[in-house]
Amino acid sequence: MKLSIIIPVYNEKNTILKIIEKVNNVPLEKEIIVVDDGSTDGTRNILKNIQNTPTSSQNLKIIFKDKNEGKGSAIRQGLKEVAGDIVTIQDADLEYEPMDFLSLIKPIENSQTKIVYGSRLLGRGTKSSLMFYLGGRLLSFLANILYGQKITDEPTCYKVFKTELIKSIPLKCKRFEFCPEITAKVMKRGYKIVELPIHYNPRSISEGKKIRLKDGISAIWTLLKYKFID
Repeated sequence: MKLSIIIPVYNEKNTILKIIEKVNNVPLEKEIIVVDDGSTDGTRNILKNIQNTPTSSQNLKIIFKDKNEGKGSAIRQGLKEVAGDIVTIQDADLEYEPMDFLSLIKPIENSQTKIVYGSRLLGRGTKSSLMFYLGGRLLSFLANILYGQKITDEPTCYKVFKTELIKSIPLKCKRFEFCPEITAKVMKRGYKIVELPIHYNPRSISEGKKIRLKDGISAIWTLLKYKFID
């Protein structure tokens, strides 16, 4: 099966080349879809240089959005271009290890499930700062209570889907509410989420982490909202 990896990017000039290299080195049949969400720090120029390089990987597609609208908007744009059988999201920083794709896609390839989440809680990597750790635990607890499942890491970046499934879910997200929206909607439809451990190397706000308290509040509201509406 072919894996499509969507990389939403906003102002990641220091890591974008490295993460594309790491994703490209994963020994899988794949396509890489980078969606630049209106970067202003030089990331856009780096991506244009890659795009204009004759030796640029043929499995790499780069999309430039005219203005910054948020991670969710970039993911929705990327989903329109997906041609693989399985799709996942890769943040443009270096917090997550793309080699984990090798294990994450197995339950889908083996027809055990249509959704796999990579859990940072089940893995042995470094844990987030206390604020982000507790926020993630709260969101996971709320999702489980509302939708009757048992997952440990609702806000994980590594969400892996059978393409036909995620394309059947109407998404409205613009910012970081992609995670709670897709979680709420697949759980509400009765799909079982399988979790597997992943590696994790968190960065701090001073190092470029973009999620803020308001995004956590938005995530809580999103989980609650989609319990009662489609």
